[in-house]
Amino acid sequence: MGLTTGFLGGFTLTSAILYLSISMHTQNRVTQAALLRQQRGVLTAFVEPKQPQPEPTSRVVDAGLAEMAKDRWNRELEQVVQKVYNTDWRRVRENAEDRLGALVENVRK
Repeated sequence: MGLTTGFLGGFTLTSAILYLSISMHTQNRVTQAALLRQQRGVLTAFVEPKQPQPEPTSRVVDAGLAEMAKDRWNRELEQVVQKVYNTDWRRVRENAEDRLGALVENVRK
């Protein structure tokens, strides 16, 4: 091995070792910085918890004429169904029989 070959081989070996050690050192620092940021976030959230977000408010939109008509129709239909559902049909039949009987008595007289 000559002087030039030995010098270039030593320079290459030293440069490679220096590059790899600096690269490893940089990667370690980046990893440590990420871990520190994460730990800071955890500790901050533990000491100073985040304020809860306010609940979203509902939007009020004026209904158009068609929507108002639909709402009115639905209300009236619901009232009719409730009235039919809550009616005592036996009593209605008995009242009708009594009125019909009274009418027949009046006609016979």
